[in-house]
Amino acid sequence: MTLFAEIRETVLSAIDALVAEGTLPGGLETRAITVEPPRDAAHGDMATNAAMVLAKPAAAKPRDIAEVLATKLAADPRIEAADVAGPGFLNLRLSGDVWRGVIARVLHEGDAFGRSATGEGRRVNVEYVSANPTGPLHVGHTRGAVFGDALASLLDVAGYDVTREYYINDGGAQVDVLARSVYLRYLEAHGQEVAFEDGTYPGDYLIEVGQALKDKVGDQFVGKGEQFWLAEIREFATEKMMDLIRADLALLGVEMDVFYSEKSLYGTGRIEEALGDLRDKGLIYEGVLEPPKGKKPEDWEPREQTLFKSTEHGDDVDRPVMKSDGAWTYFAPDIAYHFDKVSRGFDELIDVFGADHGGYVKRMKAAVSALSDGRVPLDVKLTQLVKLRRGDEELKMSKRAGTFVTLADVVEMVGPDVTRFHMLTRKNDAPLDFDVDKVCEQSKDNPVWYVQYAHARIHSVLRKAAEAGITPDPENLNTVNDPAELALAAKIAEYPRLIEIAATAHEPHRVAFYLYDLASEFHALWNKGNAEPHLRFFQEDDPSATSGKLCLISAVAIVISNGLGILGVTPVDQM
Repeated sequence: MTLFAEIRETVLSAIDALVAEGTLPGGLETRAITVEPPRDAAHGDMATNAAMVLAKPAAAKPRDIAEVLATKLAADPRIEAADVAGPGFLNLRLSGDVWRGVIARVLHEGDAFGRSATGEGRRVNVEYVSANPTGPLHVGHTRGAVFGDALASLLDVAGYDVTREYYINDGGAQVDVLARSVYLRYLEAHGQEVAFEDGTYPGDYLIEVGQALKDKVGDQFVGKGEQFWLAEIREFATEKMMDLIRADLALLGVEMDVFYSEKSLYGTGRIEEALGDLRDKGLIYEGVLEPPKGKKPEDWEPREQTLFKSTEHGDDVDRPVMKSDGAWTYFAPDIAYHFDKVSRGFDELIDVFGADHGGYVKRMKAAVSALSDGRVPLDVKLTQLVKLRRGDEELKMSKRAGTFVTLADVVEMVGPDVTRFHMLTRKNDAPLDFDVDKVCEQSKDNPVWYVQYAHARIHSVLRKAAEAGITPDPENLNTVNDPAELALAAKIAEYPRLIEIAATAHEPHRVAFYLYDLASEFHALWNKGNAEPHLRFFQEDDPSATSGKLCLISAVAIVISNGLGILGVTPVDQM
């Protein structure tokens, strides 16, 4: 339980006592009562809306309720002051012992501090990256990979049973294009001159694949029509591309639990089964769609198709699942894939899509709602575009890929830790500028460096203290009593609540923001010690005070390490 939840329980107990005394009527609904940080830290450590929530059902003025509640709460030894503000908000100031208790708790729990049971007993599937297996991952995929992986880690820390999944889009026409492109490199490996026409993949990454195909089959396919080699090269090329993609993901420390093949849905009855489930629910019919809004395409004609009644589950229009010629639409296998997810017993589904898939969100949500009878929520997170630049120059090309900057290029330029942290310095649906020079700067304006610097600074103090024979000891925490020190402890106390909020909202960027704020408060206290010697973490003539202060900064280091672990970033002990 977080400290905020504990104080909320204290507020509820005080309300129960007021009811028992007859000061408040019984039967009050308290679920909407919150305890959270005040908007202005100068107002106190925590604020509660209890009096505002209870006023109407209690038929009393909010301030009157707040006054009696404040008196009751002030009797608790953990609460130093309870002040009524505005129309009836209640601001609370907690005692120093509470904050020293937070420090002791962090030291005791270590890397378990911040873990919660929010998602206990719930299975969640996080599908991310899912790039076409036609080449190396690009910088846009990098953002999706980092976001999805950090979200999965965040949910794991919050107690969920998480499955990380990659959907291999190996069932569409793009894989035929890949096979033809590999065939050209195969001919090239045999010494032939080839030309890459529009629609093929000219990147150098296929040179090795063409050579590997030659090594495997010799000249078996040279001069043959594609009916003799297309299927086999499709399989071969897809496997090689997935090896490449796995290697790219490994550069970022991303490991998937499941790789699910789209191709496995075709010819196996799985698509038919999923649509059969929808048909049994009266959600599949034969019909003609209305023409597209706006300018009608020249080739549009009213054709009868097999349609899914997605509008009954929140979509704007019904969606075709089978074309008039009997071929599946792109949507049909996606329905079958999510039917499989639902059938595997997940309680929640999360799909991480690129920004260009925004138009797909409502239909996918409708499909999952229909397939699960509304039991399984689907949250689709869109990752916006990344602009990679070096100063004023935008980087758009890669020697290896030919047309885009690859994930491997980015990691080579700045390293995996900087890549991961910076990808989470904006909310997923906000565009991101990634300046490869700026993210390597040693300044406060570079969040990843600033957070890592805090962790390294702390360990430099711990090493110096160890050389003097001084270690952190909670028995000496009574020496941590300056308001600036207790404010840092209060910031530490926010971490477990932050984890629960971020996990519930599916927003791992909140962790990065929090770590930057925590590092800022630590650095501010360090700098304050330059002017006020009693705040320095190493006290030359006072081992007990040093030991207590080491507890405080050790707790900061633990929280930074735990938060960076969620983001997939390795903390550094020296810089």
